[in-house]
Amino acid sequence: MLERELNDDLNIALNASKGAGDIIMKYYKHDYEIKEKGYHNPVTTADNEADDFLKKTLLDARPDYGWLSEETVDSKDRLTKKKVWIVDPLDGTKEFIEGVPQFVVSVGLVDNGIPVVGILHNPATNETFYASRGYGSFLNEERFEVTKKDSISEMTILNSRSETRKGLWEPFENSFKRLEPIGSVAYKMGLTAVGKADIFATLRPKNEWDVCAGVCLISEAGGKSINLNGQELEFNKEKTLIEPGIIAGYNLSVDKTYKELNKE
Repeated sequence: MLERELNDDLNIALNASKGAGDIIMKYYKHDYEIKEKGYHNPVTTADNEADDFLKKTLLDARPDYGWLSEETVDSKDRLTKKKVWIVDPLDGTKEFIEGVPQFVVSVGLVDNGIPVVGILHNPATNETFYASRGYGSFLNEERFEVTKKDSISEMTILNSRSETRKGLWEPFENSFKRLEPIGSVAYKMGLTAVGKADIFATLRPKNEWDVCAGVCLISEAGGKSINLNGQELEFNKEKTLIEPGIIAGYNLSVDKTYKELNKE
């Protein structure tokens, strides 16, 4: 019964994420309103409409589940729930605004704080990454695993465009085979989960909705995700910010990257 319910949750999330993607594509490279939630933190009509659609669709299907989304005012009621949807309706808003196709709808489901379903849907590239606990990670219809490399000098690491522009990765330019700046935290995790790169890392804090689905994908692809203090990530916490940064990929690759990024 539990397996069937998990598969049902996956299908609900898949359909919802694709519906949200259709909404987003109505606005991509067209007219929409842009507001600033904070410094360098834009939100668009597409973010809000996709969020409204996801909240209604997912909670209508699972009214007993909790809800946490970047674009919804948080309610502590979710802390009392065993299962919680953790959503970013448009991760990579800056890329969306720039017309760069590196953004996704991110839908995660946690059970007692552990991600058990993860969907990342990029409607601009028709890529859908998805995973559920015990069933592996997929890109469209093909199953993938994380790449397994022993030396960081052989690894391609996906990092933040903004962190790169600020020069935060300059100390590590000679450590890895390649530093590749990509938009959307979640999208980077999806690409890492299916072996398009070896490691994902961010040197700055991220929120639960940025990485929840990605953590499920990485885990089901045979990897792990940790913060820059070496701890595994937990979800549906009262404080949603995950500090001080995150590394994800194949276990051994993560451990070696962790040591490199924490060198004095």
